[in-house]
Amino acid sequence: MGLELELEVEDEASIFSASAVRARLAVAGKPVTAFRETLGWGRGRLYSLFAEGTSAESLVKARSFLVDEVLREAWTKFLPGPVDGLALIAVGGYGRGELLPHSDIDLLLLHDAAAIEAHKSALEQFMAFLWDMGLEVGSSVRSVKDCAKLAAGDITIMTTLLESRPLMGDSALFQALQSALGPVWPVAAFYKAKLAEQKKRHAKYDDTGYKLEPNVKEGPGGLRDIHTVAWVAKRHFGAQTLHELKEKGFLTAVECSDLFAGQDFLWRVRFAIHMLTGRKEDRLLFDHQIKVAALFGYVDDDRNRAVEQFMQLYYRTIKSLSCLNDLLLQLFDEAIVHGPTAFLGGKPKPLNARFELVGGYIQARSPDVFRRNPYALLEIFLLQQQHPKIEGIRAETLRLIRRDRRLVDEGLRGDVRARALFLEMFREGRGLTRSLRRMNRYGVLGRYLPAFGQVIGHMQYDLFHTLTVDEHSLYVVRNLRRFAEKEFREELPFASTIMPGIEKKELLYLAGLFHDIAKGRGGDHSEIGADDAQKFCLEHGLSHDDAELVAWLVRNHLLMSLTAQKQDVSDPEVVNAFAQKVVDRKRLDYIFLLTCADIRATNPALWNSWRESLLTQLYRSAARALERGPLRLDEAVQEQKAMALPLLKKVKVDAAQAEGLWRRFETDYFLRHSPAELAWHWPAIHAASDASLPLILVQPVSDRGTTVFIYMRDRDHLFGLTCGVLAQLGLNILDARLNTTADGYTLDSFMVMEGDGSPIVQDHRRAEIRDALRKVLADPDTSVVDVTRRTPARLKHFTTPTTIFFSQDVARHRTLMELVTADRPGLLSLIGRVFHRRGILLDAAKINTVGERAEDVFFITGKDHRPIVAHEALEELREVLTRTLHRGEFVAEDFKLTAVA
Repeated sequence: MGLELELEVEDEASIFSASAVRARLAVAGKPVTAFRETLGWGRGRLYSLFAEGTSAESLVKARSFLVDEVLREAWTKFLPGPVDGLALIAVGGYGRGELLPHSDIDLLLLHDAAAIEAHKSALEQFMAFLWDMGLEVGSSVRSVKDCAKLAAGDITIMTTLLESRPLMGDSALFQALQSALGPVWPVAAFYKAKLAEQKKRHAKYDDTGYKLEPNVKEGPGGLRDIHTVAWVAKRHFGAQTLHELKEKGFLTAVECSDLFAGQDFLWRVRFAIHMLTGRKEDRLLFDHQIKVAALFGYVDDDRNRAVEQFMQLYYRTIKSLSCLNDLLLQLFDEAIVHGPTAFLGGKPKPLNARFELVGGYIQARSPDVFRRNPYALLEIFLLQQQHPKIEGIRAETLRLIRRDRRLVDEGLRGDVRARALFLEMFREGRGLTRSLRRMNRYGVLGRYLPAFGQVIGHMQYDLFHTLTVDEHSLYVVRNLRRFAEKEFREELPFASTIMPGIEKKELLYLAGLFHDIAKGRGGDHSEIGADDAQKFCLEHGLSHDDAELVAWLVRNHLLMSLTAQKQDVSDPEVVNAFAQKVVDRKRLDYIFLLTCADIRATNPALWNSWRESLLTQLYRSAARALERGPLRLDEAVQEQKAMALPLLKKVKVDAAQAEGLWRRFETDYFLRHSPAELAWHWPAIHAASDASLPLILVQPVSDRGTTVFIYMRDRDHLFGLTCGVLAQLGLNILDARLNTTADGYTLDSFMVMEGDGSPIVQDHRRAEIRDALRKVLADPDTSVVDVTRRTPARLKHFTTPTTIFFSQDVARHRTLMELVTADRPGLLSLIGRVFHRRGILLDAAKINTVGERAEDVFFITGKDHRPIVAHEALEELREVLTRTLHRGEFVAEDFKLTAVA
């Protein structure tokens, strides 16, 4: 950290005494073997002490102490006696005296020209010896002049050298380096550069440390944030310990204790990762989290619960450290850049009886303002919304918030002034996201809303939810606010056109904040959260109608996404049922916006043009059903045709010609394809001869994504073969719409994207898809496509048992099969093979990948095109599918069971 933290810890010398280390290094035999074994012995001892609960401070210092002794002994082997003009310097983390088991060991060989040449051979042998013994050394060879020049042009080099300490050699040379660095990077410039460096680093992690796989060292709230404080302190004060900052009034005793505790926790996490992986690794990856949680004592029959509890502690720790980082850097800003007088910027400007504006920052007018008026702990955040030019909260006032936030208790939550202030933040709208994030970061939001406090740092151990529940909820509010801002209109243009019609936007923002507030409490979080939301709204003076609307949104926040993802939104019956649940256009507008904001905040990879198009289609269809009455199947078909005819007219196809071809097609074909798709298909199908089949079309379709359309004579296992080819090409299938003509031709459409979620934009890629499909589908002897693509490593860390549910779509004469299983390459191809061997026809499929889980819906019939209703047949299908997916391969013996009639 650049400063020695003065903790009451075991002295590293008591872990490794110099005499014991030297005795091991002096063992007869090959020197390199003795050195390597000594390092291994030392690492093993540290691992044992870690298991016994020794503080991380002791462990990282002891590792550095051990390496010091090993390096000194190695140096004397090749450069015995005094050496003028050469110095071996520890820099970087090693210079701080902090080494994890597999941290890089950064060395600077400081020299003058004559000495480096005179000892060239010995130095080369020394460096080779270090590598041979197993030390991962990063070295640089420079003169004092070189160091000063490089440091002047690079803040990173300057920081590395700022933390240097001598190991062996010419001490006068090290002193010369310290003197040369004195004038380089004046304190104010150094502070600004480190602040800019931190902002850039935080941006790399999207300004949040609450990622599923956080970087313990570099992420926001991580160890590097503590380092940044320490570097600035060392440069400004020459301080060697954080206790010196406390003595200078920059740290309170509580803040100092919080920093120590946070650093020790993060060190232990990094130590555990190094120990488990046997390498330098700073990311808390999925495959580490279970084992690290166990090392910290988090063990549960439900391993996911154990991981989630440990990760909640991690996220709450970095939240506290982020708050301290904000506070201390702002104090430095006042002391280093502006100076106390300049910062004031003249006479303070009163905002009200409790707060004033000073140099662009809000501050309390007296140190006991929160103690006398606890509701001011909410008021300060509202004032920042009402005065958008306020840059932030002044550090001393932030310190008061940390001190007095305990006053946010049951009494304050019942105070009508506090309730009015909190609700006004949502009515103000402007700046709401920033205020809520600050309240959360500074420990106020979770106290005012205890239910929200329970989900702070709560993560879900899966690949679907990429943020903690609290961070996700605040992102939902952020997304909703962006729908209301002109500058973000292009992100989701359709949603942005609906937002101005929302009469009470504060109700939408409240629903966003509450929608997941009951997660982790057992039971249905939507129902429990709806009760919480309704109670909150009534207590805060909202009308019963408004409270009911917020509660309804929380209770049904998954309704629209589940309908779009798991049901056929082209089916009028599905739309009518959804519209009946929504009741009116007002609620439809609210739930559409909440759904879009929720999905986009859940997982960046989850939102795409296809998903957006499904929600938009459902919204428009439901809006029509609410305005004109329930949709009718025949009317929907005629409308689709009517909208396609003007497009066909442009290519000289009249209505009679169009209808002549369309007579061959089933009703579902017109419902499942847009008018643009109908007009796109028609000329190609009309021109195709049997000799030219299969017809393969690959083209972007409006805003939906890329469609692969197949027209050919029907054949066995067509779905499985097609899915196999697309999977082998590395494509993700988002949707499958399968139709058969009365005369035995297929009209199959697959919506696809690249494996990374990007669109298919290059002509040669589309040609590759066409050629690969034509080669397989045109060959009657091809019955299987083996998908050889490997399952991504991150998917292997999760176990998703296969569950299958059946239901009947009576109106459409088909059976619905909902399947949840572990995602993997070639999954749909494997399912298609099972369907084929069981004599099952597939009518359509809704493909939904949720992180590591596939949650797919298949609309199936028997060979007679009738629904499968026999309990025995469905149970046999469930059994065979479950066994096949568990094995991950197709086994012919499984299909001796009777096929579905």
